[in-house]
Amino acid sequence: MIFGLDGVEIGLLIVLCCLFGGILSGFPVAFAIAGAGIISFGIIAALDSAGLLIHQAIDTGSQAYRDLLNTGVARDTVSVFRYPDLPRVEEALFPGGWEQAMDRNLSFIVNRMNERVFAGQSIETLLAVLMFVMMGIVLERSKIAEDLLTTMARVFGPLPGGLAVSVVVVGAFLAASTGIVGATVVTMGLLSLPTMLRNGYSPELSTGVISASGTLGQIIPPSIVIVLLGTLAGDLYSTAQEARAQTAGCTDALTYLGRPAVVSVGTLFQAAMLPGILLAFLYAAYAFGYALLNPSRAPAVNIEGDTGEAVTRGETLTWFLIVPVLLIGGAVMLNQVGLLGSQDQRAAFQVQSSDTTLLRTNVSDQCREAMIELHGQEAWDESVRLRAQGASDPAPEPEADAEADAPAQPARDWNAPPIGTGIATIIILLGIVLSGARGVSPLSDPRPLIIGAGGLVLMLLADIFLIGPATSSMATVILLLIPLAITLWGCRHAVDRLSQSDLIRVVFPPLVLIVAVLGSILGGITNPTPAAALGAAGAIMLAAYRKLQDNGESGRVVIFAAFAVVVMILAGINFDLRINHAEVTFESWLAFLVAFACYMFAFFGLLYSCWVLLKNSVLGPVVRETAKVTSMVFTILIGSQLLNLVVISFGGEHYIQQFLRSFDSEFTVFLIVMLVLFLLGFVLDFLEIIYIVIPIVGPVIYGGSFDPKWVTIMIAVNLQTSFLTPPFGFALFYLRGVAPKEVTTGHIYRGVFPFVIIQVLGIGILWFFPGIVTIVPDLIPN
Repeated sequence: MIFGLDGVEIGLLIVLCCLFGGILSGFPVAFAIAGAGIISFGIIAALDSAGLLIHQAIDTGSQAYRDLLNTGVARDTVSVFRYPDLPRVEEALFPGGWEQAMDRNLSFIVNRMNERVFAGQSIETLLAVLMFVMMGIVLERSKIAEDLLTTMARVFGPLPGGLAVSVVVVGAFLAASTGIVGATVVTMGLLSLPTMLRNGYSPELSTGVISASGTLGQIIPPSIVIVLLGTLAGDLYSTAQEARAQTAGCTDALTYLGRPAVVSVGTLFQAAMLPGILLAFLYAAYAFGYALLNPSRAPAVNIEGDTGEAVTRGETLTWFLIVPVLLIGGAVMLNQVGLLGSQDQRAAFQVQSSDTTLLRTNVSDQCREAMIELHGQEAWDESVRLRAQGASDPAPEPEADAEADAPAQPARDWNAPPIGTGIATIIILLGIVLSGARGVSPLSDPRPLIIGAGGLVLMLLADIFLIGPATSSMATVILLLIPLAITLWGCRHAVDRLSQSDLIRVVFPPLVLIVAVLGSILGGITNPTPAAALGAAGAIMLAAYRKLQDNGESGRVVIFAAFAVVVMILAGINFDLRINHAEVTFESWLAFLVAFACYMFAFFGLLYSCWVLLKNSVLGPVVRETAKVTSMVFTILIGSQLLNLVVISFGGEHYIQQFLRSFDSEFTVFLIVMLVLFLLGFVLDFLEIIYIVIPIVGPVIYGGSFDPKWVTIMIAVNLQTSFLTPPFGFALFYLRGVAPKEVTTGHIYRGVFPFVIIQVLGIGILWFFPGIVTIVPDLIPN
């Protein structure tokens, strides 16, 4: 033994030293990780062959070990950390020799690459990374960030610390648009840092708020971190819970938990919304508080610009706040009292079925005791009582063909609400457009807006009195056609008035894209990959429209293509577009032809947008930058797998997991993991931590009773801190590269320190109030 350390401990130290040395060497990180794995394996193999690395393992053949197992202790829980007095035996790190370990590693690396990079189940989700990256780069190249910063500075500038607050707002907005830290920090550093310094802002506050706001893209959806972490967390959680069920004496995780052990990226996007907003609020609150205490170092600034027609404070509050709140709040209240909800029979049937899911009671005595401890005696007794009355698990969903021919009937006691969710959503959105138009230009003729509002009232009345669960989709369209036409006529005038305000004109286009992408994910309509494709296509069309406007050309083709996408999506949601059945109704054929025509026109609009960007030398740099970022991510994934297999080959992964399982408290284990991740964030990037550290500690932290959504979001927020912590915080490097000469590295480090404290405070809030993470997924169906 060397220095009295176990051979596995020395092996782990060698791996860490090689990893840090590779990163500090200046080689690209993606290749440095793979190189660190190869070099560390060679060093460990050489020391093991020389007999210098000895592992002190528990002697499984001793009488003391057998006596311990006879007391009921599970074999997997026995370790040198929990039972240090057990007899041990000395053995080599590679019992079969390093040659056998290398052969095993080579076969494992091929299998893992096939599963996680080339042909595994997670590949479809990982494709979202590529498209989210393209979406962010396209929006960054289209100068949208520049317009947002200028406009928000006009809005918030007159407040104490207003420029800093505007940077936070834009950072949150860009986070929901792009999710790319580097692009956000560089863009805001180039545009806002000189302005803040010129207006008397301290270099520390300016650099700190820019660096911190740029990292919001790591937590606010659509976040690349959550996509990568979510694909890994899903596998770790399902595997760990299966092992937990086996330890408890149950056949599988579904029996033990009473629900499938699944966590999806879409659910994690839902869970990340409030934590992201919380962090943005804490950043803005600090900037505002700093300005109040140091007014000379964060003064109020008036930036000239046209923000539209002058309006009173009362009109602003009424039309931009009170009316939207009344619309949304009224819809929530109607939903709570049962007057608003889904009018779809199948949806109602599925909701009632999920509410009656029971625990399985035909289990072994050991499993029964474990389930009672997990769910409570009351839940177990209720399940036993209902099973005795003949209750059973919900029947599986009908096959697709049977569904088309004979939709499932609702429960007998279900009464359809008079107002449908879809129509209510349309009324709320269009109502907010009309209300905003009135707020922007209160002196204009109100009659077009009143007529549009009347169309909304007619839509509501038609839904209440004429449309029900049995009404066909075609009949619904016909009944709503005239009210919708009236409303859209009023909204056309509303859009003309909204375009008078720079704020609305700048914020509205990317806001629509954000709502389309995030709304489809958070609402459970689709998974992140199709939503990312929609976002990338929408960003390309938005950038093309912006370029056409700058060149004085018409952008009608792009606008009509965007409307074609909307019509196509609505047709797909409300009509059965499958025409491969023996009998297809005229309604389905008509809807299919409309959707297909819209698809072809939207595809033409996308090609036209690509041609516009290519002609203006925008598409080429976007494609190259997207390929560069995406290839870096996947190369790091491959290299980290190689390093992980080296750790596994000499028992390092099992050794770390045994150490963590030696603690009785789950909170203690998770706290240790969070502290380690925080410290590693000073020297490692989030990609290295996700692909190297999380697979090692994941089986332990995901194998307990904690909500996997909470665990994953806590890790994501912790990883966000790695961008801010010196000396290797990437956000600090990005900002240093574009900062003026008078801004020193010391300014950046001192400026970011309060935001690291805020980040730790945010983690603490989420630790003590986990409902902030879980409330949105609990409210939104998946």
